[in-house]
Order: sequence, then C-alpha cells, then structure tokens
Amino acid sequence: MKFLTGFVWIDPRHYVPLARTAEACGWDGIVLSDHLVHLEKIETPYPYAEGGQRPWQAADPYPDVWVSIGAMAAVTERIRFYQGVYVVPMRDVFSLAKAMGTAALLSDDRVSLGLGLGWMREEFELVGQRFEDRARRGEEMLDVMRKLWTGEMVEHHGRFYDFPRLQMSPGVAKPIPVFVGGRTRAALRRVARIGDGWIPDLLGLDELAAGIAEIRAQRRELGREDEPLQVIGAPKEGVDLDTLRRMEDLGVTHLWMIPWLLYGGDPGSLDVKRAGLERFAEEIIAKMG
Repeated sequence: MKFLTGFVWIDPRHYVPLARTAEACGWDGIVLSDHLVHLEKIETPYPYAEGGQRPWQAADPYPDVWVSIGAMAAVTERIRFYQGVYVVPMRDVFSLAKAMGTAALLSDDRVSLGLGLGWMREEFELVGQRFEDRARRGEEMLDVMRKLWTGEMVEHHGRFYDFPRLQMSPGVAKPIPVFVGGRTRAALRRVARIGDGWIPDLLGLDELAAGIAEIRAQRRELGREDEPLQVIGAPKEGVDLDTLRRMEDLGVTHLWMIPWLLYGGDPGSLDVKRAGLERFAEEIIAKMG
C-alpha cells in the first residue's frame, strides 16, 4: 500500500516545506483539491454531506493545483502528485492539456489526474461552461488530452471538440495515470471504461469493497480485467494497522488521509503538520513495510 497525504484548506505557503517533510519521512504522494472560487450563495446542495452544506468556509484556501504541483515538484525528487479531484469539464481542454503536460515533464512524470465532473452548477455558469453535458464532455476532453500528450500531429472530430491536424509540444514521456472520482453506478462504469484507477470520497470498507467489485466486473465485460486497477481509499472506520491490511486485501492500493488531524494540536501550525507527517510515518508507514 502507498500512503498519500491531503493538502486541503491549509496555508499554501506550507506546501513546499510539507512536501519536503513528507518525502523525507516516506510518504508516497500528495493529494490536492480544486475549486476556483467560493460563491457566497448557491442553490446546488453539496452531495457528500447530510443537509447539503459545504464543509468549508469562504476563506479556506484552494490554490491553483498545477502551480502548486510545480512548486512542490521543484523541491522533491520522488513523491507523486494527485487530485481529489480536479473538475475537468469546467476547463478549456487545450489549456489544461498544456498545464498538465508541462507539469508531467518538469516533475519527471510524477503527475496523475484525478478526473472529477463537478457538482456545483453555479461554478460552471460562472466560467461559461455547460453543467448538463459535463460527463460526456469530460470524457471527450480526456480523449483529446491523451492525443495532445503524444506530442505528435493529431486531429479530433467529436461531439464537443473538432479540430484539424495540430501538435502540442512537448509531449509527455509516459502516460499520465487517470483516477476517476465519484461513487455512483455511472462513475464506477466510467472508472472501468476510461480510468487507470478510482478515487472516491470518504467510504466505509463495505462500500469500498462493493465499488471495487463493480469496477472489476465492468472491466471483465470490457476486456480490461488484466490491466492493473489502482484504488485510492480514505476509510470512515479510522486508521490502524488492522484496518489498513483489510483495505489492502480488498484491493485498495493507496491510503489518502490528513495525518496531523489524528494527534491534536493547532492544525494551522506548520510544526504541528510536520510532526503529524513524521509520527504517522514512524507508527504506521514503517510498520506496513
């Protein structure tokens, strides 16, 4: 199992020192989250909490994902970068492909894409993107980006994007792994069809097991059963060695968590966050081998 720490709602100025600490004490990856702005009033309910209220405040930071990855990649050598998740269909496909391809090149291929479709209609409307067709458009965007990342002369003639032969340079040296977000039946089918992995939100072990089984069944129907499936899980049951081994047996390949929240102290303190990373690495990561 690989271990990922989430950098969410923390001071962006802590990203670089925390990335150094995480790499030094054995963490495998860093997960970032994505929103453009905080609209004061929205009608769309947040789908992952009872009552539909957003679990963050207006001032909680969401720095740009690709700028943040570039800064952290410059001071590390091994640790990988993920998103939980990045709202792909809210973006321009060419700008996103360029940013991701550049980040992959400059980080020595340590970048993945956490493909999210978004839930907030108002944020899509703010940037002039359609909310209703975001799923089909997001899938076609991935198809377009995979062509652009080859660094070769390509063309595309689809439902949402149609362009003649062109080349985006430089290309990427290795395929960028794609982790598809969501936990609905449609999301699980999407993982099976187009994803290298699955990154749901907080789920219990039974929910993770059911989701993994569904993805594997869908992959068998598609002839993809021999391709490795990566699963990034954040368990509801808490974190201990027994739970982690049970997760591993289910097929979870990566644990995603915020370690400093386990141990108390001021979560706004850089020293507290560093100590949390180090303590979890010593007490859990080292013992998991």
